[in-house]
Amino acid sequence: MQPLLYLVHRIPYPPNKGDKIRSFNLLKTLNKHFNVYLGTFVDDPNDWQYQEEIKQYCTEVLLRPLNTRNAKLLSLSGLLTGKALSLPYYQDKQMQIWVDKVINSHQIKNIIIFSSPMAQYVEMDRFQHCIRIADFVDIDSDKWLQYSRNKVFPMSWVYAREAKKLAQFENTISAAFQQTLFATRDEMQHFAYLNPAQAKGLGYYKNGVDTNYFDPSLQYDNPYTDDVLPIVFTGAMNYWANVEAVCWFVKESLPRIREVLPQAHFYIVGSNPTSEVEHLSKNDGVTVAGTVRDIRPYIRFARVVVAPIRIARGVQNKVLEGMAMARPVVVTPMALEGIELCEGYQPLVAHNASDFAYLCLHILQEQKYAIPQLSARDLILQKYNWEENLLPVIQLFEREVHTKQRGH
Repeated sequence: MQPLLYLVHRIPYPPNKGDKIRSFNLLKTLNKHFNVYLGTFVDDPNDWQYQEEIKQYCTEVLLRPLNTRNAKLLSLSGLLTGKALSLPYYQDKQMQIWVDKVINSHQIKNIIIFSSPMAQYVEMDRFQHCIRIADFVDIDSDKWLQYSRNKVFPMSWVYAREAKKLAQFENTISAAFQQTLFATRDEMQHFAYLNPAQAKGLGYYKNGVDTNYFDPSLQYDNPYTDDVLPIVFTGAMNYWANVEAVCWFVKESLPRIREVLPQAHFYIVGSNPTSEVEHLSKNDGVTVAGTVRDIRPYIRFARVVVAPIRIARGVQNKVLEGMAMARPVVVTPMALEGIELCEGYQPLVAHNASDFAYLCLHILQEQKYAIPQLSARDLILQKYNWEENLLPVIQLFEREVHTKQRGH
C-alpha cells in the first residue's frame, strides 16, 4: 500500500466527541487503503493512555503535547504577525521537522489534513508535488464570527478578527490543495458562496454512527432513579457552544417543563464541565453527570434527548447518536442543519424556549410527538453509515492520482 500523511489537530482517540469521532473513523478507513503516518497533538493529559490503541491503525505516529494555556499565550503572536490566532496555537517546530522527515524518507505523495490549522505544515511550495486534501469539517472562521456576535468588547473584536484572518487562510489553503472537504452539503455550499473562486475544488462526506455500538437493543443498566423523567444533553462540556446551550435551556425552558411536571430532571452528560456548567447543579431538577464511562445508558433510558444548540456549524453528532438510540430528539434549527432527513421522518424542531418546553412536555406525557412516522434509528441506518460515507475520500485520492498521471 502507498504511504499517506494524516495530520490531525487532536489525537483521534477515543472517539468520544464530535471531531474525534470523525477523525477516528477517517483514520480507520485510511488504514485499510494506505500505510498511515499520523501526526497529531494531545491536548488532554488523559489521552496519553491511548498511545498504543492509536498505533494499531498507523505505520508511524508522532504525538506532540499541547498545553492549552501555553498555546493560548503563543497564539497572541498572531496579533503581531497578522495571522489567525489559531495558527500559532497549533504551531510546533518538532511537528514540522517530523513532517518534512517522513515525507522525504518515505516519498509520501498523499496527504490529508483534518481541521484547517493543520494545513500550515504542508502548505509550502515544496509540497506542491503531493496530492493534498483538506478536511475542514466545518467553516471554523464562521464559528468565530458567530462567537463575536455573542460577546462584548474586547473579545467581540478578537473573535471578529479571528474570523476574518482564518477565513483568509482557509481560502488560501482551498486554492492550493486539490480538494477541500466539509461535513455537509450546506457547509460546502456556504464556503463556495464565500469563496466563489474555489468552488470547483470542494466536496463533502457525511458523518456516520457506529450503529452496532449505539444500539438500543443491547443490555444497559438504567442510570436514573424511578422517580424522575430524565431529559438528557450529551457533549463535551468545556466547548463554549455546548455550555451556552445547557445554560440557556436550564434558565429558559426547564422551569416551564418542571412547572407542569416537577419530576422532569435534566442531566448534563459530558467530559470536562466548566465551573459555569457545574454551577447549574444548584438548580432544582439539574444533575451535572460530567464524564461517564459509557454515555449510551444515559441516552437509552432518557425520555427525551435535547440539543438546544444556538451556535453551530456542520453536523451535531449528539443528535445522530440520540437518533441511533431510537430516542425522540428535540433540536434547534441550527442543531438540525446538515442532517439529511428521509421522507416520513418528522423532526422535532424548537425555535425558542417555549417550543422546547412544549415539545418536551408532549414527549414526557407520551403524546404523539414521542413516535415519529419513520423511526429515528431507521434514518440513521439509511443515511449515516461510516463505511459508505467515507468511500468518496478514498476515491478522491485515486482520481487525483489519475489526474496527475494524465498531466504528465
